[in-house]
Amino acid sequence: MKVLMFGWEFPPHISGGLGTACYGLVKGLAHHNQEVIFVVPKLWGDEEPLADFVNASDVVIDYRENRFKKIWKNLTYLEVSSFLVPYLGPEEFKKYTDYTVHDRMDVDESVFSNKFEFSGKYGKDLMKEVSRYALVASQIAKEKKHDVIHAHDWLAFPAGIAAKEISGAPLVAHVHATEYDRSGESVNQPVYEIERAGMHAADHVVAVSQLTKNIIINKYGVHPDKISVLHNAVLDASIIKSDATKKVPEKIVTFLGRITYQKGPEYFVEAARKVIQLDPNVRFVMAGSGDLLNKMVVRVAELGIGTKFHFTGFLKGNDVDEMYAISDVYVMPSVSEPFGISPLEAVRHNTPVIISKQSGVAEVLRNAIKVDFWDIDAMADAIFALLHYDGMSKMFKELGSEELKKLKWEHVAAKLVKIYQDTVKK
Repeated sequence: MKVLMFGWEFPPHISGGLGTACYGLVKGLAHHNQEVIFVVPKLWGDEEPLADFVNASDVVIDYRENRFKKIWKNLTYLEVSSFLVPYLGPEEFKKYTDYTVHDRMDVDESVFSNKFEFSGKYGKDLMKEVSRYALVASQIAKEKKHDVIHAHDWLAFPAGIAAKEISGAPLVAHVHATEYDRSGESVNQPVYEIERAGMHAADHVVAVSQLTKNIIINKYGVHPDKISVLHNAVLDASIIKSDATKKVPEKIVTFLGRITYQKGPEYFVEAARKVIQLDPNVRFVMAGSGDLLNKMVVRVAELGIGTKFHFTGFLKGNDVDEMYAISDVYVMPSVSEPFGISPLEAVRHNTPVIISKQSGVAEVLRNAIKVDFWDIDAMADAIFALLHYDGMSKMFKELGSEELKKLKWEHVAAKLVKIYQDTVKK
């Protein structure tokens, strides 16, 4: 099976769990002798050679062929109707849209033959890059032979749809998170529409948890029979032995992730206050960055716990490993977490974890304390218990490490290959 896969990030240049999951899947597919063509907006040159990598920034596209016309017009419609993702300069964009409205193809040469440079980041031009990426995808689908198309999350869904239009190969849409996870009920409508279009255009949908599958059914109107659940895994199930040492005598409780609505940082702060009231010899760490960071700093100051609460900013690489290693408890209080790989990484560092019941990882990590994200009393009680009852902490460490051995990417990939085969046969 030859898989044309569209993603937005790949290790070592990643911003979150999506890149880690893509890496695990590609590695697992290689274990099962599947050939993967992995397309990313930008290659950095130090990616592990697990696949035939395609740098979207190096692809020249020419839209004048008839087969591109439908994709070209549909993308133009999206651009013109929303004005959210202009991917040409003002003059070219006006010229291009004017002619497309009149179904003309004899516009300036530079409009139809171009090579786009992608940043590969999540900046202010994200929508523009998503649109460009879809156009590049159609050219890649024309050039690269493949049996099935696999697109990861909304950033790559338009690319997957465009590729399917060109090659006719079946599309698998992989949902790692939805707009309802990121924003609650106040969804970004254009993003929601892209997600919905991707799921409905797909021949099959993969969800990272039953929690996510339920959202796809109830919020996006996708039939349950079209959706399979594939839980994420860990790249290495072995316990990490670290020589990192704490520089403080107190116990350390850690939140590590994006400081956004989805991750529930405010509940962590409120639980911290309750724990500190019971035991002032505890330090809390919030590692990460996000749009709620300043609000959390202000709230910590209002509660008067600033001397026991630390903000590290965004961590990566060895700093992440060291943070896990020196933590006595790891807490993931997510409001809506499609899966959540970080608790598994914490377990690898022999750190007991507390996770919200509103997370996909709760479906596979049975030996962890689970609380409702909003129940700060239960969260505080669980933190206090793990810090003060050594027997409980030891038990969760031992049982958690045993569970990790079952969560391997090659097992996930084997199920994915079966999904590919079934989808191609339809």
